[in-house]
Amino acid sequence: MPAQLLETTFKAAWWLKNPHLQTLYPALLRRLKPLHCVRERLTTPDNDFIDLDWYGQAHQPLVMLLHGLTGSSQSLYIQGLQQQLSANGFRSVALNFRGCSGESNHLARCYHSGDTEDIDFLYQTVRQREPDTPIAAIGFSLGANVLLKWLGEQQKSVNLFAAAAVSTPLVLGQCASKLDKGFSMIYRNRLLTELKVYIQNKQQHLERIGQTEQAARLKELGDLSKIDSFWQYDERVVAKLHGFQSAKDYYQRASSRQFLKSIAVPTLLIQALDDPFMTAAVIPDRVELSNYVQLEITPHGGHVGFIAGHNPFKPVYWLEQRLVQFLQQPLQKPRFAKEG
Repeated sequence: MPAQLLETTFKAAWWLKNPHLQTLYPALLRRLKPLHCVRERLTTPDNDFIDLDWYGQAHQPLVMLLHGLTGSSQSLYIQGLQQQLSANGFRSVALNFRGCSGESNHLARCYHSGDTEDIDFLYQTVRQREPDTPIAAIGFSLGANVLLKWLGEQQKSVNLFAAAAVSTPLVLGQCASKLDKGFSMIYRNRLLTELKVYIQNKQQHLERIGQTEQAARLKELGDLSKIDSFWQYDERVVAKLHGFQSAKDYYQRASSRQFLKSIAVPTLLIQALDDPFMTAAVIPDRVELSNYVQLEITPHGGHVGFIAGHNPFKPVYWLEQRLVQFLQQPLQKPRFAKEG
């Protein structure tokens, strides 16, 4: 099975050709019916917790979903995909990274682009419960980087029938620098504001529940209010909390592009050339892909956008349709047909 560069079917809506409109429209203007998910809390091996949101019917093939930076299972791209998956015969479980489910976690540690412990814990938990269930995984942005890094680390030791990564910051340092330029600074400023609030709320929470040593670790980070770039934030916060020597060390070790050659699960990468969170330079060359990886590059689409359609009142969420189509292909093979 050779590595493939796929010709995309995506054509951006004429009224959303701009990358920023593609990025902002689904995040700010999309309307969805509320999902009635079932929440489950798992206690992690380090005595913290992660919250999961399950949607769909029992005994269906299962898709694990990973959100992006400052997102959650409530993010519209997660909920929209959960609805689309359910309509096509898939269950889904959305992982909320630590502190992202609406409640601060119990340790100073947070989540970051290279932290694969929790996705591995979720997978191992589900696989132990359901040894025969077909399982896939999809990640968006930060969650896509986590997923690809995990797949590369695990190689053939995970039993997934498919995986997909959307708008992945494959080279973290370059993406952090891109967010310091032009209109992209708007996204950077909003994300940094949310991250600072996340840390502040976590410190207060840890003090309230008597985790004084953990709270002290956050207090030692100092005043974060003047931080105005991801290089600064990752140097001051992520590196110190998670054992990296520096932001540069974190970016080098956590960037997922270096793991693509080791992936042994059929995997689809979807990247837009006009993504305002990165440059085209982060997109890998064909020789960097394992034989299991397919790369689909679109000229337009923004960051986790990919909206098509001729009618501005009826946008077509191409990304969800494409992901479902990709997941359906391996399930039609004889091995899965017999299991079903």
